[in-house]
Amino acid sequence: MTKNDIFNIIKKNILDTLPKISPNIISYKKKLIDLGANSVDRIEIIIMSMKDLNIKIPLLNFSKVSTIEDLINVLISYVL
Repeated sequence: MTKNDIFNIIKKNILDTLPKISPNIISYKKKLIDLGANSVDRIEIIIMSMKDLNIKIPLLNFSKVSTIEDLINVLISYVL
């Protein structure tokens, strides 16, 4: 599994959670909060992504996540 594979999973979950945003604005450097995700949305995106990847990570591990790339890095460390 590559970073791009995980990005695509996260992107799908962002679009499922925030259907009004354009897919074109989602990038590695974007912050979920800048896309309009509130705290509940952000947790939902993380949980959906973990479910899609068939992994379980304590939510505390995401406390320092700022950008989508940060989220990818946490997820990929458990996938590999």
